Amino acid sequence: MPPMSFLAIDVGNTRLKWALHAAPHRDAPVLAQGVEFLENIEKLAEGDWARLAPPHQMLGCAVAGDVVRRRVEDQMEPWDVSAQWVVASASEAGLHNGYDHPARLGADRWVAMIGAWHRSLAQGPARPLVVVMVGTAVTVDAVDASGRFLGGLILPGHGIMLRALESGTAGLHVPTGNVVEFPTNTSDALTSGGTFAIAGAVERTLQHVRQRCGSEPRCIMTGGAGWKMAPSMSVPFELVDNLLFDGLLEMASRRFRQ
Repeated sequence: MPPMSFLAIDVGNTRLKWALHAAPHRDAPVLAQGVEFLENIEKLAEGDWARLAPPHQMLGCAVAGDVVRRRVEDQMEPWDVSAQWVVASASEAGLHNGYDHPARLGADRWVAMIGAWHRSLAQGPARPLVVVMVGTAVTVDAVDASGRFLGGLILPGHGIMLRALESGTAGLHVPTGNVVEFPTNTSDALTSGGTFAIAGAVERTLQHVRQRCGSEPRCIMTGGAGWKMAPSMSVPFELVDNLLFDGLLEMASRRFRQ
């Protein structure tokens, strides 16, 4: 095991994703990784994690609350490693937090923006960013070219939209529809409506950033349902599978620097 192995953990509303890296920096090789549904967290210590040599550092991002964090920490008990969890701050890793109350910004949004910011810088000069996470909920966040978080949107993901319509509208049921420009049946109408609502929020935010910053923003999308949005986007964007891991590694490279 490398001398400074690092475990990154991303706990969402539905699943826990983890990756063990050889060191706490973005270019470090991935030694092992996995995904577990939240209801199966208790299987980690005797399952996937039982085959790992103990990591030396850990940094996690969790949106599912204190109870879930404690369940994760219980699975880490066989290791002599301190569990550290991200809380959004006024600034970190070159990003500045413009939220009214910085600590109230969702940790996942903060980590994703840090990951996107450094990913963008690695590709060229600093540009404004729109960072989109498509999961149980959808967030659309704006960052200017100086690295300041300007603000962002939160809206329901596909599943929440459909369940809300099912519970609040007589005769509608969660469909298995397709996304089409002009739906001619209820299933397609519901699926297309949710997809275009998310796409419209992204496009409107890009327009606002363009007007505020006077330059063309880069759009980076992530999240378990990001692939569903890809065919329906009318603007250029980059789809990144593990953007939160990029952010956690960038933060860890500074927090655990020796």
